[in-house]
Amino acid sequence: MHSILILGGGKSSTYLIDYLSDTCQNKDRKLILADLDEKAALEKLKNRPNTFAKSLDVSDPEKRRSLIQESDLVISMLPAFMHPTIAKDCLDLGKHFFSASYESEDLKKMASEIGEKGLFFLNECGLDPGIDHMSAMKIIDEAKEKGHQITSFKSYCGGLLAPESEDNPWKYKFTWNPRNVVLAGQGTSRYIEKGDLKFIPYHQLYKRLESIHFEGLGDFDGYANRDSLSYRKVYGLENIPTLLRGTLRRAGYCKAWNVFVQLGMTDDSFEVNFPENSTLRDFINAFLPYDPQLSVEEKLGVLIQDLDFPTFEKLQWLGFFSDRKLPKTSGSPASLLQAILEIDWALGKEDRDMIVMQHLFELETDQGKEILTSSLACFGEDSTYTAMAKTVGLPLAIAVDLFLDGKIKLSGLHLPILPEIYLPILEELEKREIVFQEKSEFQP
Repeated sequence: MHSILILGGGKSSTYLIDYLSDTCQNKDRKLILADLDEKAALEKLKNRPNTFAKSLDVSDPEKRRSLIQESDLVISMLPAFMHPTIAKDCLDLGKHFFSASYESEDLKKMASEIGEKGLFFLNECGLDPGIDHMSAMKIIDEAKEKGHQITSFKSYCGGLLAPESEDNPWKYKFTWNPRNVVLAGQGTSRYIEKGDLKFIPYHQLYKRLESIHFEGLGDFDGYANRDSLSYRKVYGLENIPTLLRGTLRRAGYCKAWNVFVQLGMTDDSFEVNFPENSTLRDFINAFLPYDPQLSVEEKLGVLIQDLDFPTFEKLQWLGFFSDRKLPKTSGSPASLLQAILEIDWALGKEDRDMIVMQHLFELETDQGKEILTSSLACFGEDSTYTAMAKTVGLPLAIAVDLFLDGKIKLSGLHLPILPEIYLPILEELEKREIVFQEKSEFQP
């Protein structure tokens, strides 16, 4: 009997838990879900046969390693900083390791030992990273097989709201870690365009946008992710003239978010302390110059010269020009902004989220220049069974299932960029309505 251990039963785990729990009923397997909250873990398992909930504080090495020792394969759904610790435990104890998160430098250092021990470690097998790799590699490998040259590859992804749930001017609510949303893009973004290296510092990021269109869903703003250059090697496109990976938001979001960036309200590097009864108006005013004649609104208009009505409306909707009380008065500016947004951008019980992803390829072919667009739109069911949980959890669950069934016969440290991994996963995802629509046009 194979024993699967899932560490962490958070928001992204619902589909992963359901899929693997169901396999325990008709395959010789058992599943242990270990979480800080044992009762919540038990509820997620829904009394399915051969499934067990355990309470686990991952900072307790003895108990953690004991649970890992009992298992054949470990899936870490813990925060990313914990993965190297869990991976090291798995390496020491001779267990296979899976995660949806980025492959860290710490994991890369373990690569030779993972291979020597005949273990299989798979990372970046979720949404972004994950489905993006798999769907892109399918197109890249097919193009190379035909002898076509890829001259440009741009890939964008966003976790957003289904159109019927876009009931605020931002057309946005939190569908994943709020802190990551508030701190998104900090640092300098790097990509390559027509052979020229390009760098976008944080204070310019939300101005440098590309408009991305989805059939039936309309227009989105795309902005560059922090590091696109490393993907030239990952995708085997070392000499490609144009490569950019980016994030999608609804059109207009980035212009409004840029107000917070320009003012310094997303800064996480210093602490502020406001008096107990401070308002959101006081918070934004603290980042504006002193002027005895001008109101907060007027000062903002002077400082942010391209401030238009749709942007003003978004800030007004959040209450920045009102006497609404600050939910938190001490911490970094970013943490105060996060506390405000967690109230206003909370996903309602009936809200449905949406994942949108688009790959844009330019290829040199015998018929001329081909523009190939591959688009995915995936919708959640409700605030528990979200599109985010579906697209993060299902690829990982399918990979585990395939591996335990002996259909992935690999060892070593891997990303899902080999046909042996990505083809059967994409095939299985299509059965669950995670399907890319491809459109192609030629320019002679």
